Amino acid sequence: MSQGILSKIWTAIRGGATEAGQSIIDAQAIRILDQELRDADAALLKSRDELTKIMAKRKLGADALAARQDKLKEYEGYAQQALAQNNEELALEIATKIAELETEIAEQQGLIDSYDKSIATIRKSIADGEKQVGRLKAQVDQVKATAAVQKAQASIAARHAGANRTVSSAVESLERIKQRQAETAARMEAAEQLANEGGDADLQAKLKAAGIVQETSSANAVLERLKKQRQNNG
Repeated sequence: MSQGILSKIWTAIRGGATEAGQSIIDAQAIRILDQELRDADAALLKSRDELTKIMAKRKLGADALAARQDKLKEYEGYAQQALAQNNEELALEIATKIAELETEIAEQQGLIDSYDKSIATIRKSIADGEKQVGRLKAQVDQVKATAAVQKAQASIAARHAGANRTVSSAVESLERIKQRQAETAARMEAAEQLANEGGDADLQAKLKAAGIVQETSSANAVLERLKKQRQNNG
C-alpha cells in the first residue's frame, strides 16, 4: 500500500472523528449554551458585587475628603486671625498644617477620581454584558422553541408514516376479506344452482310418470314402433 493511500485513509479517519465529535457537540449545544449563560450571569453578579464595594469605598473617600476640606477652611480662618494679630510665627505653623491638608485633599481627590473611573468602566461593562446575555438568552429561547417544534414535527411525521403503513396494511386486509367473501358468494351461488338443477330432474320424472310429459325417443321405443308397423302391414 502506497504512502499516498495511507495518508488519504488517515485523513478520512480524522475527518470521521471530527464529524463524530461535532455531532456530539451539536447534540449538547443547548445544554452548553445554558451553562454559558449561567456562567455569564455569575460573572455579572460578581461584577455588580465588586461595583458595590468600589462605590462604598468611593463614598467613604468622599466623606473623608469633605472632612479635610472643612478642616482646611477652619485652619485658613485660623491663619487669617493669626495674620490679623501680626503673629506670623503662628500663621506659619497654621500654614504648614494647611499645606498638609491640601496635599491630603489632592491625594484623596485623586483616589476618588480613580474610583469614579473604575465605577464608570465597570458599569459600562455590566451594561454591555447584560445586553449580550439578553441577546444570547433570546437566541437560546428561539433555538429551544425551534428544537421543540422540530421534535414535534418529527414525532408527527413518524406517527403519520406509521399510520400510512397501518392504513396500507388495513386496506390489504380489507381486499383479502372482500376476495374471500366474493369466493364464498360464488360457491354459494354454484351450490344453489346445483340444487335447483337437482329439483328439476325430480320434477321431470314425476311428470313423465303421470304421463304429462312424454319420454324422449330411445332406440328401444323406435324398434317397438317398427315392429308394430310391420305387423299391421302384414
